[in-house]
Amino acid sequence: MTKDHGPSIRDDETFEALREQGASKEKAARIANAQASDDMSPSEKGGHRPPYEEWTKDDLYAQARKVGIEGRSDMTKDELVAALRNR
Repeated sequence: MTKDHGPSIRDDETFEALREQGASKEKAARIANAQASDDMSPSEKGGHRPPYEEWTKDDLYAQARKVGIEGRSDMTKDELVAALRNR
């Protein structure tokens, strides 16, 4: 039986499955909520931005700061890309 995770999680079953696969609570919640929304299609290729590899290090750093990645000031460009993808 699926546990009710409260109003902040819209699809409890997907959330639990992602957590069992090792996803962080934040990532599992984002995916579960996106799948539960009629306005979003998380399985479709999204955005119109270029891939992180084409961003400048300054842009990657600014994005890392925006999403709250710790230790970003000591990271190389490749480490910033990996951290942003894994957050």
